[in-house]
Amino acid sequence: MTTAQAQKRVYNFSAGPAVLPVPVLKEVQEEMMCLPGAGASILEISHRSKNFEEIIESARQNIRDLLDLPEGYHVLFLQGGASTQFSMIPMNFHSPNSQAHYVRCGAWSVKAIKEAKRVGPVNVIWDGEPHGYKTMPTQEVFEGVKSGSYVHMTSNETIEGVEFPYDPKTTGVPLVCDASSDFLHRKLDVKNYSLLYAGAQKNVGPAGATIVVMSDEFLQKQVGENLPTMLDYKMMAKKESMYNTPPAFSIYVIEKVTRWLKEDVGGLDAIYERNLAKAKVLYDVIDQSEGFYRGHAAPEYRSLMNVTFRLPSEDLEKTFLAESAKNDFSGLKGHRDVGGLRASIYNAFPADGVDALADFMKDFQKRNG
Repeated sequence: MTTAQAQKRVYNFSAGPAVLPVPVLKEVQEEMMCLPGAGASILEISHRSKNFEEIIESARQNIRDLLDLPEGYHVLFLQGGASTQFSMIPMNFHSPNSQAHYVRCGAWSVKAIKEAKRVGPVNVIWDGEPHGYKTMPTQEVFEGVKSGSYVHMTSNETIEGVEFPYDPKTTGVPLVCDASSDFLHRKLDVKNYSLLYAGAQKNVGPAGATIVVMSDEFLQKQVGENLPTMLDYKMMAKKESMYNTPPAFSIYVIEKVTRWLKEDVGGLDAIYERNLAKAKVLYDVIDQSEGFYRGHAAPEYRSLMNVTFRLPSEDLEKTFLAESAKNDFSGLKGHRDVGGLRASIYNAFPADGVDALADFMKDFQKRNG
């Protein structure tokens, strides 16, 4: 393999770890040997140094600015991915004497429910499984919950490609949201949520960090006792994510990605318009294919981040994947649990890559339809 071939970038449709903004990658590359003002690489400096303290505070402030966070919300950078949050949330806020309410809308919410049941009773307020996880619940489902530890939802199910098109609102019961695959893709009505969490590696940064946005009001409702220190939200908030060595490099890149969103893109309203336009290009190809491409999600619940679809046969899907790889498209294979195809087009995914895939899909249909 030549140097040019080794350095050639493909269109990366991977669901995570996923595409990052090219300007951010170039900046990281320039600073990798020596972080400006630090005299050493970001991979080497102390997390207690002034240089890193400035980085983590800037990342925290960028998220506050992008979400228009009101006073009384914590922004934490934790470890262990969203999967650790599946356990950490019930350990801190659930008990055997209460009920935690969950929306079962796809594979990740199923895993969250499994972990919550280890702590206390779980009530599934809405179940999308009988309908193949093609839709999401309506607002009325949330209004029906009158008491309990919290209500848990997954805003975007990466595997099935279904997404909440609105911000649910509960009637006094804290709302907890796994936003791993669509965090910062649009403005939120943040006051509706008591806790938002997201593994960074899908839409905000590299693998290693988990972002948690939590109201102090909810934090004070913590009921878990004798918690392991690293799984105690109050300790993590008290130490401002610095109880132990945080995922420094991941936070460093998150700072750059969130600054890119603020300064280069123009904020969440601007990135949302981009995301709407990108997704429309692919869904239009699917809808106009006369059934050759079959989208998984019901149209009103289609994800802007993960476009999932099938072809008439698995053999054709294999051919599609083989040919797409030769055309510099990577990561289009659907999740191993459901098969099919999936194009993940997160915030940083370029519009020209979406256009190129759309053209390839049209040509593939002409040759195989």
